[in-house]
Formats: sequence, C-alpha cells, structure tokens
Amino acid sequence: MHFRFKKLLLLAAVVVTGVTLAACGNHQAANNKDNTIQSGKLTIGLEGTYAPYSFHKDGKLTGFEVELSRDLAKELGLKPVFVQSKWDSLIAGLDSHKYDAVFNNVTVSAQRAKSYAYTTPYLYSKSVLIVKKDSTIKNPADIKGLKIAGDLTTENGRAAQRLGAQTVAVPGFSEAISLIESGQVKGAFNSREAFYGFKQANPNTDLTTLDASKEIPTQTVAGVLSKNNPELKAKLDKALKKLEANGTVSKLSLQFFGTDVTKK
Repeated sequence: MHFRFKKLLLLAAVVVTGVTLAACGNHQAANNKDNTIQSGKLTIGLEGTYAPYSFHKDGKLTGFEVELSRDLAKELGLKPVFVQSKWDSLIAGLDSHKYDAVFNNVTVSAQRAKSYAYTTPYLYSKSVLIVKKDSTIKNPADIKGLKIAGDLTTENGRAAQRLGAQTVAVPGFSEAISLIESGQVKGAFNSREAFYGFKQANPNTDLTTLDASKEIPTQTVAGVLSKNNPELKAKLDKALKKLEANGTVSKLSLQFFGTDVTKK
C-alpha cells in the first residue's frame, strides 16, 4: 500500500507540473500574441535622423517611414508611438521589447531573417556612390585606396571595403554627407532615396551620384519585428497591402523622395 501511495503522489506531481507549465506557456503565448493590440499602441523603432525616412522638421518627427507607420497604426486602430535609437543598436531593441517593430530602411537579408520576421516589402532601394560634382571618381572602381565614408554593418559600407577603399566609420547619412562636403572623404555609398530627399532639401548642392547597381544589387526594404508575434505581422501585412492598393504608399514616396521608389 505504501508503494502504491508513493506512485499516486508522484503521478499527481507530474500532472500538476504539466498543468503549470502549460499555463505558463499559454500565458507567454498570449502575451506575444495580444500585448500590442491590448495596449492600444503600435511602438515603432527608428533613427529619427535619417532623412527622408525619419527626421525632425520644425520640431516634429516626420519622414516617409514615420508617416507610413502612422497610417499603419491608424489601419490597426492603434496609437503610433516612436522610439528613437542609433542604427547599431536599433534591431537589437526588438529583443529587449523596446518597440513592436522597426521601420528604418532595413533591407531584407537571409542572415537577419534567421532571428527576425519581416513585413511585406514596401520599398526597393538602389545604392549610389555620392561624390562631389568635380570629383575625379567616375565610377565605383575608382575608390580603391581612397577614403570613403561608410558603416561596415551595412551593405553599402561593405561594398566600399570590397572595392579596396579606406572606410571611414560614420553613424549615418548626414555625417557621411558632411565629410564629403568638407573634403575629409571622397564619397560614400548610400541609398538613392536618401540622396533624393537630401537634394530636395538642398537643390543647390555640389554633390552628385554615380550608379552603383553593379556593385550593390537592388535591396528590398521591409519592417522588422519579433518572430514571436505572428498576429501583429499578419495585421501589418494586411494593412500594408491595403495602403499599397489605395495608393497611399506611392503618394508618400512622391512626397518624400520626389519619385516612386515602391516598385521593383
């Protein structure tokens, strides 16, 4: 009888443990699934210093991805909340739950897709080499041995390194532009879209671009979020497709880039 009683106690403990673990798992799944919707907020991570994607104008945060995020939040019935972060720690902020998603000209990569989920794409980014109009650089191959501004965590920075340039680290687009204008570097690879926005704001600039499509393939841009929130991804994808279909995304592209960069 004593032996049978011990077996019954052991069985009961296993059942209780299983129920507890299942409850914890369900609670965690519920948090991952419903937390954003229940909070009533869509928290977006971005740099806030990368015109025309996200920047401050007259004290207000705006830009292509800022306004796109606002429209997405509206479609989801949520209040948009923006959290600024530097590029080198931006994606990692998803792991620490600083925000629900990142909309910051993030290109889709197989390596990043191992750890994070992407929304449906909304922009197709082509890279250019930004130089002064009187530069002796006539094509990207000419940068070998020259100082070129770049960030080695991006494809643009890695391209400069592959071509034999002396890469000068910069945190972002505006810093790269400043170094080119001051003559401290000879150029920088960056997105044509960023340059379009810069040229709109600075029509008399003495900077121009060289085609870099052979060195850097067209990159697909999408929002990034945790793999643990499939419901939010599905809702964002649905909202993005609706905004693309009704012309909102193209309209924002024309507003901030001066051209439609939402098509391949």
